[in-house]
Amino acid sequence: QVQLVESGGGLVQAGGSLRLSCAASGRTRTMGWFRQAPGKEREFVAAITWSGGSTYYADSVKGRFTISRDDAKNTVYLQMNSLKPEDTAVYSCAATMGRLLSGSDSSRGHLYNYWGQGTQVTVSS
Repeated sequence: QVQLVESGGGLVQAGGSLRLSCAASGRTRTMGWFRQAPGKEREFVAAITWSGGSTYYADSVKGRFTISRDDAKNTVYLQMNSLKPEDTAVYSCAATMGRLLSGSDSSRGHLYNYWGQGTQVTVSS
């Protein structure tokens, strides 16, 4: 069993930056970030494989968000720059232990085994 704990959310003005962290209690294979805005379905944001060999991004965040991980700390980060009001959502991290998700599979939430509780990101205009 792996526990995931997110931190780093908050309120920021449009154009600003935030960095989210997700600490895992054990080693993981693929870690991803998803978000859900009020009244909307959960959507994929970004994912990274073990040792950071591969990264994947939703089109809506490419060029603005960067996902990275520190395997020694079992922690994944999401650096969010040039934030927009439409980025407002609860951001949750997810992880797999045995399965390596790559390509389009990395965006499919149902393939992840473990989820964090989420952290709120609010971007004001």
